[in-house]
Amino acid sequence: MRVSNLFFATQREVPADAEIPSHKLMLRAGLIRKMSSGIYAYMPMGYKVYRNVEKVIREEMDKAGAQELIMPALLPAEAYQASGRWERFGPEMFRMSDRGGKPFCLGPTHEEPFTEAVRDTIRSYKNLPVTLYQIQHKYRDERRPRFGVIRSREFVMKDAYSFDVDEAGLDKSYQNMYDAYRKIFDRLGLDYTVVDADTGAMGGSGSQEFMVKSPIGEDAICFCDACGYAANEEKAYCQEAPACTDAELPVEKIHTPDVKTIEELIAFMNTTPDAFVKTIIYNIDGKIVAAMVRGDRDINDTKLGNIFEAMEMDLASFEDVERVTGAKVGFAGPINLKEKITVVMDTEVAGMKNFIVGACESDYHFKNVNVGRDFTPDVVKDIKNVKAGDLCPKCGQPIGMARGVEVGHIFKLGTKYSSALGCNFLDKEGKENPMIMGCYGIGVSRTLAAIIEQNNDEDGIKWPALVAPYKVVVIPTKTNDDEIMPLAEKIYEQFQDMGYDALIDDRNERPGVKFKDADLLGIPLRITVGRRASEGVVELKFRMTGEAREATVEEAIEAIKEIK
Repeated sequence: MRVSNLFFATQREVPADAEIPSHKLMLRAGLIRKMSSGIYAYMPMGYKVYRNVEKVIREEMDKAGAQELIMPALLPAEAYQASGRWERFGPEMFRMSDRGGKPFCLGPTHEEPFTEAVRDTIRSYKNLPVTLYQIQHKYRDERRPRFGVIRSREFVMKDAYSFDVDEAGLDKSYQNMYDAYRKIFDRLGLDYTVVDADTGAMGGSGSQEFMVKSPIGEDAICFCDACGYAANEEKAYCQEAPACTDAELPVEKIHTPDVKTIEELIAFMNTTPDAFVKTIIYNIDGKIVAAMVRGDRDINDTKLGNIFEAMEMDLASFEDVERVTGAKVGFAGPINLKEKITVVMDTEVAGMKNFIVGACESDYHFKNVNVGRDFTPDVVKDIKNVKAGDLCPKCGQPIGMARGVEVGHIFKLGTKYSSALGCNFLDKEGKENPMIMGCYGIGVSRTLAAIIEQNNDEDGIKWPALVAPYKVVVIPTKTNDDEIMPLAEKIYEQFQDMGYDALIDDRNERPGVKFKDADLLGIPLRITVGRRASEGVVELKFRMTGEAREATVEEAIEAIKEIK
């Protein structure tokens, strides 16, 4: 491709609404164009990279025995209503009606349509297992789209679904996809970690995420270097301290005027955060719930929400807090609640003695409170966030924390969707059974951004050769020179004849402009044809390493084999 014919425009200035390297560079390099909040168009250069990522995914999925199809993006409501997700997806689902009033949605994910397709096609165990996949646009009305294509309202996903006769078969299909995902992300050159994860709205018995470590990651990863344990913060747990054996002391009511926060209580009572238990009041699907964790802990909203299979969850309003506690915000506790509400206590609190809680009375706290004697929770579950330094649940060594971007997620769905939608098979005895399902997703557009997050510098993108839009760019320093331009054309044509995606920057621009654009776009190999053209000598520049050297034309042609 001749750069003079290329439909692209680079920007020297960082766009005002771009916060992270991948978003800034994708806009500056002209890979994407913003259409609306969380909605982007891929320009030709960006679409080439997208297709290269897609090609790697497709190759490994096909090698793993999965079969590709394509489902509609516009889907009728019935299947989602049958599975219960029409309501569960909440406001993130784009819903609409046709002219006849029939409800539809833009597909947020496609478990239901795939399940229906298999239900209507396969009847016998003889036709199982089967794994089907597609590369398709998905739509979610994110409350806060951000970070460019990392969290957007329209995005591209590779989603696959396996169907088996039993759990042993699911284990094999799951491992098959796990192995395929490792190969995909290895080939794309990503530094990633596989972590245990929450199943979320997908449901099922277990899942794992493929996380690219990045300081801009929206997810927190808990990991143990000693034994390899790794989990998303939503799923992570830790060893808890042994139960306290101190004698129970009499409850005392303490006047704490205008003391509302844990920090203020610590100073007021001259103690440490782990002597307190904080009680947070939530509104979960219209039901008021109290959640209790140790004073130095944060509540894990996902763990709490999973207890109630929550569709919508938020902190209770000031009015609701005052109504159920009888006190201003900041003085909630499990004793003397004015209404009967569900009290959920973290497992760690069960081992504490003589702790401090709000007294459900403005400006007062209780000291020396104990579980069982002074109150009894309705639910005792792990609802806390793990933090750095907690003990690994597997080996007992300290846990570390990092940020990560989720690029892949695999689930063991079981019969959640097959049972709801009647996706059954006849076994050897002629008995009807629900198929056992797995679900496997890769965020294609998000993976593209993750590659940039791990491969960039102050000059621009540094594409791995496998996904680069063009493998090499030939830059003549003078387009009107009788020796420089013919040699540049000759080298460019040789690359084309060899089947490589090559660029020749034939624009009548200064060399510095061409060099900056080549670096910004991340072209792996730059060949500059300049002052030594008459000698058949050019300059090579490798974008990934920064290495530069002079070479003959023959050596320059061979150098493309060095890029990775």
